[in-house]
Amino acid sequence: MNSTEITSKDIKLAENCVNCPVCKTARKKQRGFAFWFVKKIEHGICPSCQAYEKVYGRKAYEPDLNREN
Repeated sequence: MNSTEITSKDIKLAENCVNCPVCKTARKKQRGFAFWFVKKIEHGICPSCQAYEKVYGRKAYEPDLNREN
């Protein structure tokens, strides 16, 4: 099995990251504690943040230019 294959579990976990208040704040504001926390700590710990990166091809703290927040 290829490790870059996106599974339905990855999609569900990525959706959790999309709806996470901390990650949403980090993506929207691009500064402050939430941004620092997601960038430095949560990305390495949270499976939802890791799935977000795998599914969407960008880090959980990077702004989503296609969505209105």
